[in-house]
Amino acid sequence: MNLPTSSPLLWGDKRFHTWNYEMREQFDNKVFKVMLDAGFTCPNRDGSIAKGGCTFCSARGSGDFAGSRRNDLVTQFNTIRDRQHQKWPNAKYIGYFQAYTNTYAPVEELREYFEVILKQPGVVGLSIATRPDCLPDDVVEYLAQLNERTYLWIEMGLQTIHDSTSQLINRAHDTKCYVEAVEKLRKHNIRVCTHIIHGLPQETHEMMLETTRAVANMDVQGIKIHLLHLMRKTPMVKQYEAGLLRFLEQDEYIKLIVDSLEILPPDMVVHRLTGDAPRDLLIGPMWSLKKWEVLNGIDAELKARNTWQGKYWRGY
Repeated sequence: MNLPTSSPLLWGDKRFHTWNYEMREQFDNKVFKVMLDAGFTCPNRDGSIAKGGCTFCSARGSGDFAGSRRNDLVTQFNTIRDRQHQKWPNAKYIGYFQAYTNTYAPVEELREYFEVILKQPGVVGLSIATRPDCLPDDVVEYLAQLNERTYLWIEMGLQTIHDSTSQLINRAHDTKCYVEAVEKLRKHNIRVCTHIIHGLPQETHEMMLETTRAVANMDVQGIKIHLLHLMRKTPMVKQYEAGLLRFLEQDEYIKLIVDSLEILPPDMVVHRLTGDAPRDLLIGPMWSLKKWEVLNGIDAELKARNTWQGKYWRGY
């Protein structure tokens, strides 16, 4: 692919390959994710791999905006769908199994959860969040079957390629485990979205870009870049109090995101470029609550630099 050297690549009116653009290309329609909590736990919490969970992870297993596990999945789905429908009355849906580790159960149980959401009117696919160490062969085989029947994404948290950081945040798997999980899924052509976090304890700007470069060279089809949020009642609070964590500034983060986009391949779908945390739990950075200001700042920085996603991908 011969990329232009001065004229920007555009995805609609954006200089990066947005999730919204990809959904309209795939389905010719607005598609939004309906965030669900199926009641899973995590091997990094229950002691089978480690205890305590990742130090940044909230009590809801990074599903703070998902439906309530007190309700069954269909009730959760309908509640969140109806809320989103106020803004997008003609949208289609992807059932997003977000909270905790959503392949950490026997296949029969997974089948029950996933199939009930696929049966809901307007659902065009599933997005399933999990860990790379929770993909046994029988689960992967079932995911491969799903991939033949519906539009499927597997979302996996890498967070960083630096194993020293992974140990510091109690990730309880290394980069090699992640790469092997990607290979396992890609043998069945299953789409993979990699989650990374900018702003992890003791990481430099260059370390964060090294993680981005590594993801750019993996056989993954999507990426989520999260801003690190420090939330109350998470183990990371102690690390913050010990001086191991510095909050990124808003302008610093915007420039870091643009640096990251420049080195991602143009066909990689950007599922998100920041992150959300409940206001009542957030310790910092407080500027992250201004989500649209941050996203508008990213657009402005891309334009000011006359740059775009993939401008420096493989030397272009």
